[in-house]
Amino acid sequence: MYNAAGTLDKDQLVTRYAPLVKRIAYHLMAKLPASVQVEDIIQNGMMGLLDAIGRYEEGLGAQFETYAVQRIRGAMLDGLRENDWLPRSLRREMRRIETAVHSLEQLHGRQPTERELAESLGMNLPDYQKMLQEARGYQLVYFEDFSDEEEDDFLERHIVGEAADPLSLLEDHDMRTALVNAIEDLPEREKMVMGLYYEEDLNLREIGEVLGVSESRVCQLHSQAIARLRSRISNARPNDGNKRGRKAATAN
Repeated sequence: MYNAAGTLDKDQLVTRYAPLVKRIAYHLMAKLPASVQVEDIIQNGMMGLLDAIGRYEEGLGAQFETYAVQRIRGAMLDGLRENDWLPRSLRREMRRIETAVHSLEQLHGRQPTERELAESLGMNLPDYQKMLQEARGYQLVYFEDFSDEEEDDFLERHIVGEAADPLSLLEDHDMRTALVNAIEDLPEREKMVMGLYYEEDLNLREIGEVLGVSESRVCQLHSQAIARLRSRISNARPNDGNKRGRKAATAN
């Protein structure tokens, strides 16, 4: 992948990793509504690939493909956020669900049922489930989404050769631990959906066949599981004041 001058051949890298961009794009499209155009996702992904090539050339020590996947996926998600493809009204409703999940969990000491969530939101169960189904794509959650917008992503902060910040490492470890615990606490069927989707790489239709339910029902369970995880992780994050105080204490 190097030219005669001993530098990275960008054209060759783009040609080699363009299929990777398409593969990530089509995998992402399975989680998005039909209104999103795959060509737009691929275009954003190619920008991410070019960014990865440029940054890697600056001397980053990570394996290139691992780094490129992070950059490609991040560029795709950034493009989706900028286009605000999920209606704000629906985004507000999903935030309401997250708040209800947290309140009921604190009240009962366990994960609330669908019916309890619907009642707390003043909705009947069918309307609540319809809202979950319409929120397809809200489940675009990656670990980086839980970091502050000003911060670099995990890979950049802990790239080989850079001095590791012990406080940042601790916070990342705590966040990942909280996420693992939150997944473990999911209701059994939702936990199974998450495992089949993210670990076994099954699509919604295939998961429905495994569970004996419709594809739309799997979509509902998936959206609800994500709302539970976002609620748990968001409330597990230290607030900015605590973070500043902890950083000051570290400096002292």
